[in-house]
Amino acid sequence: MTFQHFAGAAYRALTSAKDGPSLYELCDPLLLRPGKGDPHLAKFYQTALGNPALRPLLWRAGLPELREPSRFEALRRALRNARDHESPDWAAIGAPVAELLDTIRLQHPRPKPVPAPGQAPNLADLEKIIRICGAHLLRSFGANGFIPTYAAFNLIGDPDLRGRELLMALTGLNSRGYKNSTLLFNLARIFIARSPAGELINPPWRGIAEPMWQPVQIRHRSAYYDAFFTEALLSFIETGLASPEQTASSRGAISDMVRFCLTTSREDVRALDGGTVSVITALAPLPHPRFSRFFAQIKQDLGFGIYVPDCDTTACAFSAATQAGSADPILDQPLLDLYAGYQVDPGVNEPRVTVPLNDNIDYAGGIVTWIDNLAGERPFGNDLDPTLNLDILEVSFRNCARWRIVETPRRLETLRKIIDFQRALVASGAFTNPRSHIYYLPELYCAYFGRCYAAFSALPGAAREAIDPGGAFAFMRERVLAYVQEELVVAELNVFDAALALIALGNLGAQPAALAPALHCIVSHLGEGGRRGPFKAYEWNKMKTPTRILVGGPEVTSAFVLMGLALARRAMMQS
Repeated sequence: MTFQHFAGAAYRALTSAKDGPSLYELCDPLLLRPGKGDPHLAKFYQTALGNPALRPLLWRAGLPELREPSRFEALRRALRNARDHESPDWAAIGAPVAELLDTIRLQHPRPKPVPAPGQAPNLADLEKIIRICGAHLLRSFGANGFIPTYAAFNLIGDPDLRGRELLMALTGLNSRGYKNSTLLFNLARIFIARSPAGELINPPWRGIAEPMWQPVQIRHRSAYYDAFFTEALLSFIETGLASPEQTASSRGAISDMVRFCLTTSREDVRALDGGTVSVITALAPLPHPRFSRFFAQIKQDLGFGIYVPDCDTTACAFSAATQAGSADPILDQPLLDLYAGYQVDPGVNEPRVTVPLNDNIDYAGGIVTWIDNLAGERPFGNDLDPTLNLDILEVSFRNCARWRIVETPRRLETLRKIIDFQRALVASGAFTNPRSHIYYLPELYCAYFGRCYAAFSALPGAAREAIDPGGAFAFMRERVLAYVQEELVVAELNVFDAALALIALGNLGAQPAALAPALHCIVSHLGEGGRRGPFKAYEWNKMKTPTRILVGGPEVTSAFVLMGLALARRAMMQS
C-alpha cells in the first residue's frame, strides 16, 4: 500500500479505455430521478454509488457483455422490477446480476512463508508496548467519553460472495432496504473488479487481516466493542504494569462500559415460554451509537433502519460484565434457555438459517445470529457463525455455577450440542476456510477458541467432565494449536494477525518459543499507526452483505495487542 500504487491505480482508473456500457449508463435512467417506485432503491443508488467521489472512478468501467442488447435489457428489467413491484421476485431480479458476478475473480490473502526469527524479543520490550497500548485506550476514552471503533466499506466485495450466494442473500433477507443495498452493491462490484478501479479500491496488503486504509470511515460505539475493550483494560490491570492513576482510570472506564452494555444497550425479547428476557443489542437507539448526523442517515439508507439484538453481542456483554464483577441482576438470566430456541436441530428447524452463505459446514447444534425483537422482526433473516458459538460457550463456562448448567439437563444438553457442532467443524478442517465464517477470519476463530478454552479449563474438574465427557476440547485444542503454529505464524503477518496468534497460543499453552514470530512482528511495527495510535487499524470483524464492511480501528488493534502481549508475558515469566 504505497503512494506510488495508489497514484498509478488512480491514473489507470481515470484514463483507461471504456469497454462497454458503464454502471451509470445502466442505472441513471432508472434511479437518478425515477419519480416512482420504491424510493429507497433510488436514494441508496444516489448516495452510495452515484456520488461525485465514485463517478469519476467508475465512469470508464464498462462491461463488453452489455453491448448485447438482450443482456443490457435483462439487467434494466431486473432493476425496474426491483424498483416498481410491490412484492418483487428477488430470485428473478438477482439472476442476471449473479451471472455477471461469477465472471469476477477474487481470492483471500495467501501470505508467503517467511524464515523463523531467532530469539523472542526481551520482556522489557513487551512491557513497554503493553503500557503504550493501555495508555492509548485510556487516552481515547478520556478524549471521547468512550473508546471508538470504525466501519469502512471495501466495494470490491467479499471473495466468498459469488452469484449463488447473492441469490441466497436476496431470497433469505427480510428487509427490502437491505435487499436493495445488497443488489446494487453487488452490481457495482462487477464493474469495479473488472476495471482498473479495482486496484485502487482493493490494494494488496501484508498478512491476512485487511488494513483499514479507506479515507471515509464511520465512527461508532457498540456494546460488542465495549465488551472487548473491557477485557483489554482488565488485562492491563492484571499485568500490574498500569500506574495507580491508570488503574483507577481503567476501573472507571470499565464501569462505564459495563453500564453501557447492560443498561443502555438492553432490550427485551420474547422467551421460549412466552415471557420476556433481556438481551443486548449491538446498536442501541440513537444517540447512543455516537454516529454523526450524516452517518446516522447513511445507516438508514443502507437498510439498517431496524436493528435487532444478536446472540453474540449478548454473550460477549454478559461475559465482560461477569469478568468485571458486575452484580447486575440481568446476569442471573441463564442465556442457554433463550439460545436453545435458536439452536439448529437437523430435520426439525434447519430453515432457521435463511442466509446460508457458509453452507459448506454442518449447522447441527449451532446457534443462529439474530434474535427476533418483540415485534417479531428479523430484517437480516438469519445466519450461523462458528465464532459466535464459541462466545456462547465461553459465557456459559464463566456462569456455569450461577446458571446451574450441570444440574439442569436441558441446559447441559444445549451446551453439549454446541460443543458437538464445534468438534465437527474442527475435525473437518473447515475452521481454517474463510468461507466457513460469516463475520470473522479463521485466525480470529483460533484466538476466540483460545479464550473459550481458557474459560473451560478454569472450571472445576467435575464440571468439565460433565460438560465434555468425550474430550472434545482436548481434541480441538490440538488441531487449532497445530494450525496456528504450522500455518499461521510461519507466514507473513501483520500486527493484528500477530496479536490474534498470541491470544490463541497463550491460552492454549504453546511453548514460549512458538511466540517468537508474532512477538517480532508486533515489536518491529510499533509506531506504524502514526498520530492515530501505536498501530494501524485492521479488520476485526466484517459483514459480507450488503457488501464487504470492515470493522476495526487503531484502538481495537491496541486492545488486542495488549491482550496478546499480556498472555505472552505470562508464558515467558512462567518459563
